[in-house]
Amino acid sequence: MTAGRRADRSESFGEALLGEVLDRAHELPPHLIGPLVADVVERLGGRRPQVLLQDYGQLLLVPLPGDGLTDGEPQVIDGSEAGRCFLDAHPVELPEDDGVRVHLPLLDGGDQVGVMAVTLDSVDDHDRRMLRRIAALVADLLVTKHGYSDLFFGVRRGEPMSVAAEIQWSLLPPLAMIMPRVAVAGILEPAYDVAGDSFDYALNGDVLHVAMIDAMGHGLDAATMATVAIGAYRHARRAGTGLPEIYAFMDRAVADQFGPEHFVTAQMMRLDTTTGHLQWVNAGHPSPMLVRDHRVALRLTGPTTLPVGFGGPEPELSEMRLEQGDRLLCFTDGLIEEHTTGEEEFGEDQLIDWVNQLERTGRGIRAMARSLSHTLKRARGGQTTDDATLLLVEWRG
Repeated sequence: MTAGRRADRSESFGEALLGEVLDRAHELPPHLIGPLVADVVERLGGRRPQVLLQDYGQLLLVPLPGDGLTDGEPQVIDGSEAGRCFLDAHPVELPEDDGVRVHLPLLDGGDQVGVMAVTLDSVDDHDRRMLRRIAALVADLLVTKHGYSDLFFGVRRGEPMSVAAEIQWSLLPPLAMIMPRVAVAGILEPAYDVAGDSFDYALNGDVLHVAMIDAMGHGLDAATMATVAIGAYRHARRAGTGLPEIYAFMDRAVADQFGPEHFVTAQMMRLDTTTGHLQWVNAGHPSPMLVRDHRVALRLTGPTTLPVGFGGPEPELSEMRLEQGDRLLCFTDGLIEEHTTGEEEFGEDQLIDWVNQLERTGRGIRAMARSLSHTLKRARGGQTTDDATLLLVEWRG
């Protein structure tokens, strides 16, 4: 650039459009996200804008209400264009009589918030770029504003939710995280009545920390115990302690709060995302499965200690090295113990058979977790009388 000349700082159409969203975002009330989206889409030449949010049961995409947004019936995720966009996390364009209907995934850190849809007369690469960036801003707005309002919770609920489930959902991290080296995806069943199951994770630098728990009992007692266990886990993890020390801290917290006859089974892991080095401790929890080359290769068995709250001995640390593309399936016993009166339990063999079948589809980890949970529920006869939670961890290398 010639000395003394300044770069062009004039505002282009695209910058002005995105800049208006950013300029208004800070003080934007949650219920005005819809009108803002409608205004931006109209200025881009679009019409019939929709923001579709995933329901808690992960079955439907439900339209967000708002002035300027198109209303409509919830769309079934399996079998709709919006659902295909949601599951594959890629835009889907559908030619229509009056133009092109574009569906864009609303992504936040790999988690799928929902789908944005808009109709344009035609679509070129400039439109696609602008829509992709607008969708990214809308996803961020939905995530940052949801804590200030009950609007989004209400949209996502397909049926009444128990108090225990309310507590558990407020405790959870995002259901999915997709990063270059590692991915995580989980799901809780029954979505509207889960009580004692929970999971947690954190990516701290190059290390992924994961915990899955199952508190004894049902209802509020189980939810309260799970809250204490996860709170103790996070406290010890954030203090930088090792896995055996984390177990000891959780054990004391549950025992002190609930007494000697209450317990929580738990599985805690630590994965170095640069090397694939995995460490874990097991406190009376079902052993995870290692999925390699689209098949269950082995169970992560090893020394176990007593469930959290029983004052067990210090757990022994188990270790192994993952290979690129390996997936770990962590689950609670409700996934395999379901049965009708007088009949056999669903069992691990059936679980393994279904995992092997679904893995061959080659779907991403988020779609895989959802598909596996729903398929297993159907295979159990549609019953989930106990909490049935699963969590997939993929080391991408």
